[in-house]
Amino acid sequence: MLIGPQNLPVALAAVRERIARAAVSAGRDPADVTLVAVGKTQPAEVLRAAAAAGVTDFGENYLQEAETKIDLLADLPLTWHYIGRVQANKTRAIASRFAWVHGLDRIEIARRLSDQRSPHLPPLQVCIQVALVAEAGKGGLPPAAVPELAGAVVRLPRLRLRGLMCLPPALSDPQRQHAVFTEMRALRERMNAEGFAMDVLSMGMSGDFEAAIAAGATHVRIGTALFGERH
Repeated sequence: MLIGPQNLPVALAAVRERIARAAVSAGRDPADVTLVAVGKTQPAEVLRAAAAAGVTDFGENYLQEAETKIDLLADLPLTWHYIGRVQANKTRAIASRFAWVHGLDRIEIARRLSDQRSPHLPPLQVCIQVALVAEAGKGGLPPAAVPELAGAVVRLPRLRLRGLMCLPPALSDPQRQHAVFTEMRALRERMNAEGFAMDVLSMGMSGDFEAAIAAGATHVRIGTALFGERH
């Protein structure tokens, strides 16, 4: 069922309550978890309704669609996150129009993003995508390759390395979900022990965000639970 703008406040309240319960159960402050509303395929008016209900961070996967919505919602103080894997021919627009990139997994893309980011804008906030389990069609680096890319990214002047992101396999068992996300937290801890100052774990979506929060997620990327199933 699609959730229309009139239903968004109810859906948003339910998601925020679930985030708060998961955080409190883990001994965390719910304010430390950022809700990124993933609005792909949703029209701008639906995102405007979400913003009116208090959402400030929006994630998009499709660049052309995102640019239209960014223009239509330019009057609102929103933070835009690019979630999809970045293609080389899209780096200029992404570097210009987004505040965050969550799917960085190649140094050549990182260099392009840095070179094409205006010095008049704040540094682009980036997360390295980690593939804990290799899956066809999904980006991401194996954990062993993350330090090399991280070391290169921190030397790029227009990027700020914030942390790690993952898009794990769909798992229905909360214990298995938690194990995957705990592995991500452990990887960030190892990276920080090596001198990286990562403060972000971008992990958890509509079907598993409570397990992600229990394991330390700072950003959860929620689409279906807010907007309903896409058609």
